[in-house]
Amino acid sequence: MHRLLLLSITLLLAACSSSPQPTAQLALSEAAVAQAQAVGSHAEDESLAQALRKLELAHAANASGDYYNARLLSEQAELDARLAEAQALIAKQQQINQRLQQRIDALEQALEQRP
Repeated sequence: MHRLLLLSITLLLAACSSSPQPTAQLALSEAAVAQAQAVGSHAEDESLAQALRKLELAHAANASGDYYNARLLSEQAELDARLAEAQALIAKQQQINQRLQQRIDALEQALEQRP
């Protein structure tokens, strides 16, 4: 029983230490942050701020050779950036919907006032 546990721990540690450098994932995360910013998300927005913070931590982990945590943080940063992008797009669409509703209301009022 103890041998199996020891073997499992050894294999887990070997898998963690042999994680490849997450170069492609870091690039994806950086692209997701850039896309979120391109559609109007700002660093003050919570989701984008988290993405930027996690991406910075991912780069630091990558530089220190901790590729496993670098990949995890980079994946989280990508997801946070995609959330920021979606939130920015939703906010823009809500503004458009509000302007359209105002125009519809104005047209309805104009029609009601016609003899």
